[in-house]
Amino acid sequence: MIPATHLIEATYIIAVILFILSLKWLSSPASARRGVWAGEAGMLLAIIGTLLYRGIVDYKWIAISLVLGAIIGVPLGNVQMTAVPQRTALSHAFGALCVTLVGTAEFYLRTPNVPAFVMSVLSLEVILGGLTFTGSLMAAGKLQEWLPQRPITYKGQNFVNLGVLAIAIAIAVMLVRDPSQTQLYPFMVGIALVFGVMLIIPIGGADMPTVISLLNSYAGLSAAAMGFVLNSKLLIVAGSLDGASGFILSVNMSKAMNRSFTNVLFGAFGQVQPAAQGAVEQRSVRSATPEEAAAILSAANKVAIVPGYGMAVAQAQHKVRELYDALTKRGVDVKFGIHPVAGRMPGHMNVLLAEADIPYDKLLDMDDMNGDLPQTDVALVIGANDVTNPAARTDASSPIYGMPILDVDKARTVMVIKRSMSPGFAGIDNPLYYLDNTLMLFGDAKQFVNSIVRELTGAGAAHG
Repeated sequence: MIPATHLIEATYIIAVILFILSLKWLSSPASARRGVWAGEAGMLLAIIGTLLYRGIVDYKWIAISLVLGAIIGVPLGNVQMTAVPQRTALSHAFGALCVTLVGTAEFYLRTPNVPAFVMSVLSLEVILGGLTFTGSLMAAGKLQEWLPQRPITYKGQNFVNLGVLAIAIAIAVMLVRDPSQTQLYPFMVGIALVFGVMLIIPIGGADMPTVISLLNSYAGLSAAAMGFVLNSKLLIVAGSLDGASGFILSVNMSKAMNRSFTNVLFGAFGQVQPAAQGAVEQRSVRSATPEEAAAILSAANKVAIVPGYGMAVAQAQHKVRELYDALTKRGVDVKFGIHPVAGRMPGHMNVLLAEADIPYDKLLDMDDMNGDLPQTDVALVIGANDVTNPAARTDASSPIYGMPILDVDKARTVMVIKRSMSPGFAGIDNPLYYLDNTLMLFGDAKQFVNSIVRELTGAGAAHG
């Protein structure tokens, strides 16, 4: 008979392998579904392995917790695709809260006999867990529009924020030196919770994709620290994978915006620019009807569709699929250009288009798409603002100058579906809308695309 300890270790090793494979497979749309299943299977094995420990005295409370977790989790998982970013932020918050509570329980159970190393990682665990908990709740509130999406700033804000964090770290150092000062512990946790709120307040909607991945990294690192406290190799490995992958993703997304972490966290990016508002009033644009847009698209040989968060809000991805089918039947070469930070979470547009069963090979990343755009007849922008703004390439005074964008302005004709002329998450005007080769298609993305599809299919039937 296999000893329980060997069975637990084998279960954990398989779980770790599945976590690694999950990350590998999730990096490609073609294998993403397999990656999700691998991650879920790995987590199930990790839970089973933990439940095999003989140290568990009473399974009654565990069973009750599992039932309560399922009752809460199932409805939370049943959300619209547009709500996935805030749902992800809530997941980070719950995980971080768990880490903070476990760290707190361990502190009071072990005090005053807490070794310096354990107290160090325990302090790191609860500080990261606390700020991630409240920071993730703030991020979810901004994404859900319960809180203002624009940055909230005041003079000396960064110094205040860093000062608050420094106080929490100073308390942690004092506890490492003398864990018996239990009266200091609640202050360390409380300051971490406050710092999480202060960290997210000055961050605008344009930076939310990076912030979500960064909070994911913090949650993973806090879980890894908890692994050291609990002497759990699985938690150390899984938390390190989560923390490292989230950090690497955040770095890649910052590069995609040509910005640094410090600029993301302290730049208050997303304030509406007064000059941009004035420009909207003084400059005119050309608009088109669905009938005119359909005529232009039907005459094209190559079409590039660039989706943005406006497509997600309108839940227009299935209508976009119908548009793709209608154009493809006419012999039009249709491809989709995906900017790394389009939407409100990493891979948001890829997920939406995959949900609508658009072929993976038609989804091009920014670099590949930019190589095709000068030879493209029509670039159709659906609810994307900042990721198509040519000011990032031409205007050194623009807040997004240097940010890599999709060069849709190089297409022969540009059509932009947008509700109004209001600025995007970055809070700046887009000169693309005033170019001679641009037509504005004002309206709800789902309804407008549906009208275009009706025109194309009706014309096709009449031609047949």
